[in-house]
Amino acid sequence: MTPTRRRVIGALAAVAAFSLTAAQAQAQAVKVGIVGPFSGPFAHYGALFKAGAEAYLASQGGKLGGRDVEFIYRDTGGPNPGQTKSLVQELIVKDKVDYLGGFVFTPNALAVAPLIQQSQTPTVIFNAATSSITEKSEYFVRTSYTLWQVTAPLAQWAAKQNVKKVVTAVTDYGPGIDGETAFKSEFVRQGGTVVESIRMPIATTDFGPFVQRIKASGAQAVYTFLPGGPPNLGFIKAYNENGLAKAGVQFLGTAETDEFDLQKFGDASLGLTTAFHYSGAHDSPANRAFVEALKKRDANAVANYASVGAWDGMYVIHKMIEATGGRKDGAKAIAAAKALEWDSPRGPVRIDARTRHIVQDVYLRKVEKAGAALVNKEVQSFGPQTDHGLDK
Repeated sequence: MTPTRRRVIGALAAVAAFSLTAAQAQAQAVKVGIVGPFSGPFAHYGALFKAGAEAYLASQGGKLGGRDVEFIYRDTGGPNPGQTKSLVQELIVKDKVDYLGGFVFTPNALAVAPLIQQSQTPTVIFNAATSSITEKSEYFVRTSYTLWQVTAPLAQWAAKQNVKKVVTAVTDYGPGIDGETAFKSEFVRQGGTVVESIRMPIATTDFGPFVQRIKASGAQAVYTFLPGGPPNLGFIKAYNENGLAKAGVQFLGTAETDEFDLQKFGDASLGLTTAFHYSGAHDSPANRAFVEALKKRDANAVANYASVGAWDGMYVIHKMIEATGGRKDGAKAIAAAKALEWDSPRGPVRIDARTRHIVQDVYLRKVEKAGAALVNKEVQSFGPQTDHGLDK
């Protein structure tokens, strides 16, 4: 065999090997690890993350950026930083995920920040709402909300309604403290007085003693924050049973009238006032398409802040996959996420390039009847809101 012939055969072999490698890379699915509670009292969050993520993928024909996507779910069970850290380490090292999403509780998200940073794994927060989270790793992006973002406009609104005295009553962990601080600082700045600040342990099941303190305080309103699920039901039940509404103590909240629990409250929830970034009753083509996609995947799926956080989170991951051609490139993926603007089911949104947190409209909502169902009726828009906690 002549040297020329050997060179030609070698070149052809190299081309064939390259083509095979490229084809294998193209065929390999992008792996997305989704971390949340899929068991225990907060298991509905995991189910909602799953519904939102899978509905989004189905709406795109089962591929993102021309690539198959494999979801790998991991169950934290609840607020459990140690277990969450172990699960995420396994996803990164053993499962070799390309992206991470989910995270309900702030302590869980904070626990994994060093792993995210070291591995340069783009991670989209679907829920955890403490402002400081995105500061802990440059590979965090958030498509949910923060307590500062939804609470500051609520405090401004309350002051304009001639509410002078408020009690804050929040669950004693990161988001609750953020909510308390946000409401207090903005309400006082508007000339109001916070007569008492109550922090309730995260394991609280009997809210009666706290609600009695609120009633006895002489406040005109109570601002509250609780994690979704059983705490919401327990607090609102105590609020009604202790006659706070009849005593003239107005309820001011954020996610406490969540669509997942709303029908369980019954007519006692009518008129409850919240400020939030999403309502299942939001009137827009994008929201109707979202609700339809959810129901197509699962007739029992609920359009709420957790499922829309996952839906929009997958939009961000979709665009990162497109930007990187499906290859693992954390820096390029995050750079693409910082430039995103889109029409979400909640309204027009964008990712703040500095904070990597979503900028979105916040709405004043009141619980009303729509036929036989209870809904969070958007009665006013406060316009686009940044994360006021990171703006400080």
